[in-house]
Amino acid sequence: LCVKNGVAVEKNGKPRKGDALNSDLGANEAISKLDQKNVTAWLDLRNKAAHGKYSEYSAEQVSILLQSVRDFLTRVPA
Repeated sequence: LCVKNGVAVEKNGKPRKGDALNSDLGANEAISKLDQKNVTAWLDLRNKAAHGKYSEYSAEQVSILLQSVRDFLTRVPA
């Protein structure tokens, strides 16, 4: 999606962070403000999982996340 919309995925030879990519996609109007906010929430849940903060989210939230990402990919194809 970034490549399709001219958003650089690397900076100085290193991958850019998800929040920076999300911000640029929103600024370029490649995604709506609502989608941008949803991606921010998804990144937060992903970060909690990656850092072992399992008590800070529920299995239901993960299910909603997965369905929401699937919906996003259908609506906003790369």
